[in-house]
Amino acid sequence: MESYEKLGAFYLGRSADPAGKSLEKDLILYDSRDLLTHAFCVGMTGSGKTGLCISLLEEAAIDGIPAIVIDPKGDLTNLLLTFPNLSHGDFRPWASESAAKAKKMSPDAYAEAQADLWRTGLAQWDQSGDRIRRLKEAADFRIYTPGSEAGFPVSILASFGAPPGEILGDTDLLNERISSTASSLLTLIDIDANALTGREHILISIILEHAWKESKDLDLTSLIRGVQTPPVSRVGVLELETFFPAKERFELAMALNNLLASPAFKTWLSGEPLNIDRILYSPKGKPRVAIFSIAHLPEAERMFFVSLLLNQVLGWVRTRPGTTSLRTIVYMDEISGYITPVAEPPSKRPLVTLLKQARAYGVGIVLATQNPVDIEYRALSNIGTWFIGRLQTERDRDRVLDGLAGSTVGATAGFDRKSLGEIVSGLGKRVFLMHNIHETKPAVFHTRTSMSYLRGPLTRTQIKRLMGPLIVHRADQPASSSSAPSGDRNLHTLGTTTTDPGARPMLPPGIPEGFLPIEGTTRDKNIFYAPGLLGIANVLFVHGRKGPEHSKKIGLWAPLDPESDTVDWRGADIIDIRLDDIEKDPIPNARYGDLPPKASNIRSFSGWRRKLVIALYKNQRLEFMTSSRFKMMSNPGEDERDFRIRLAEAARENRDFAVEKLRRKYAGKLRTIEDRIMRAGLPVDREEEQAQHQTLQSAISVGATMLSAFLGRKRLGRTTLGRAATPARGVGTSTKESRDIEHAKTRLETLQNDFDIDVDRLEARFDTEFELLDTITLKPRKKDIEIIHLAIAWAPRL
Repeated sequence: MESYEKLGAFYLGRSADPAGKSLEKDLILYDSRDLLTHAFCVGMTGSGKTGLCISLLEEAAIDGIPAIVIDPKGDLTNLLLTFPNLSHGDFRPWASESAAKAKKMSPDAYAEAQADLWRTGLAQWDQSGDRIRRLKEAADFRIYTPGSEAGFPVSILASFGAPPGEILGDTDLLNERISSTASSLLTLIDIDANALTGREHILISIILEHAWKESKDLDLTSLIRGVQTPPVSRVGVLELETFFPAKERFELAMALNNLLASPAFKTWLSGEPLNIDRILYSPKGKPRVAIFSIAHLPEAERMFFVSLLLNQVLGWVRTRPGTTSLRTIVYMDEISGYITPVAEPPSKRPLVTLLKQARAYGVGIVLATQNPVDIEYRALSNIGTWFIGRLQTERDRDRVLDGLAGSTVGATAGFDRKSLGEIVSGLGKRVFLMHNIHETKPAVFHTRTSMSYLRGPLTRTQIKRLMGPLIVHRADQPASSSSAPSGDRNLHTLGTTTTDPGARPMLPPGIPEGFLPIEGTTRDKNIFYAPGLLGIANVLFVHGRKGPEHSKKIGLWAPLDPESDTVDWRGADIIDIRLDDIEKDPIPNARYGDLPPKASNIRSFSGWRRKLVIALYKNQRLEFMTSSRFKMMSNPGEDERDFRIRLAEAARENRDFAVEKLRRKYAGKLRTIEDRIMRAGLPVDREEEQAQHQTLQSAISVGATMLSAFLGRKRLGRTTLGRAATPARGVGTSTKESRDIEHAKTRLETLQNDFDIDVDRLEARFDTEFELLDTITLKPRKKDIEIIHLAIAWAPRL
């Protein structure tokens, strides 16, 4: 069999007749970049739709592409059932006992049969346990269970936080985010509020907009308070009390409060935050296939979560740089109900926006369903690849063909409704029609055997068995993602003054003074202010004479000792604070520490300023990681995980360019050989005309086959070469020109060997997994240190 391990190619199966009774030798290798125009898969139960989509996700994982998988039925959790040894013992815990009983087999015998079935099926498609092992090593697989602790629980608190600046700066995107968030929340409390006329929807939208435009995060508690005391006094031309009286707002607040107080809802408030970057990659930068299993949730909670997740994905997408290579896959199974043709569910807007915009950022959307009637096909008009499997009724077939005709594929890829309808009507099990905008014609293929064991939906108990060891292991580790950097400290712990507290010291005019901010929840408590000196500086780090410059703002708070006139900047606390955060007035009735005498003299600040510059010059350093092979440098503050992710994405993009360049290089050489063959085939006299005609046709067949392999999207393999050589062998040696044909055949074989060598070099050249990173350290010059603020700063302590 021809090798399917090609750069950026997904091995999906082999060409077949519609019924699937005969397979051809041609492999179906789907170009990963084609997924940037998204894909839609449709097929009835038993069509093989789940197996095809799981195979697509497997191929992406092997290629180092992470994925977010939304799984309403529970079938996609099978991606974790991968057994490299293919032994009976591996299959036994997961083999369905009800299926064994239906076949009148013992569980052990059924598990043995399943192991044999998978071992045989994989071998038929030239796969083995080694490829399964490669899949497991290539990516991290994890099951998230929102609203449940069976897998990794998910916290929704961050979902009400202010969206990134890219969305805040786009009015249309911000309005979509506000509307879908409000709709999903109201759906959760069983209020079907219209976005234009429902006052509950309008009020919650106003609260979200008011907070988010000020870059303030919300949670359910602050949202409930906002409902009771809205940030506006007028809605449109009506007074707030006329539009939505306080008594009726209280009922809405109570409904939200009951939700928050419900014990069943507590699992929504703890667990992994919906941080898309952290979900897509492990702490070490390994790509992850994140499966969000929502089969256990009621319908309202499913809609609520899917809408929040899609909004978070959309916000993350807009923060990514543009690319022409596939960076991430977002896959959703059984989308019926989430993108309906008539209603406007909260999930529809963010999903449609992703279909329109995500491709420019390297994100491919894959949607699947077995109910084609309940789909808004106009929303799928941007999809470039359609996988159509066996359908249940003629109505389903007509509905799919209608959608295909109105899509991008139908408009540009030679849509022939009659012939496609005939093919679709005769499709067998695991046979699909692929209509791809990037191909010249549709293809019918039989799907390969998936490497994952397709045993059907997993129960919550089975998910807990899979994820339990990972969750326990994570709980044993020290928290890192949510904790503050080691150099930062909570403002409540700042200050070392031990003097008895007293009244606020009086300072002469001209002495700069301020108060460090305090948490809102502790403002009414008994506060003690410790005296200190706050210095904020801009420090410039320059890499070489013409290298990049990096500016870093640094805040240092050094305690002031009333018994000493010196300030120890080396032992100062590093704090993250803006000038706008410094408060002008203290908390009433607070107590204060004593100041040293020098604090009352403005001339003391000149000496403290000079010593601050010296301390920053001696102690501040900025480290960068570099890759000499890929000529890339990390960004300031970027850790190794994020740098390696960015490195892999850049390498994949460069690899795709290199593959295209390689195709063009060999295409030119093939055309040269074709020209020689054509010249050799010119007739020399009337008697040789018939022989020469056969020679010329064979020559053209050779060139056309090879050019198809290099210029088309199917990769060149040994099988392709064999097909190309066959006509050449049939030419014979009756004429002188036949020797030229034989010479061209030899040249083609040499060209194949050269191509294989070049492909191997490309694979090694763009492999970043074991890339050794260098570290460079920059230190500032004194002239590049600018003190922008120096003042007495009082730090609050409890």
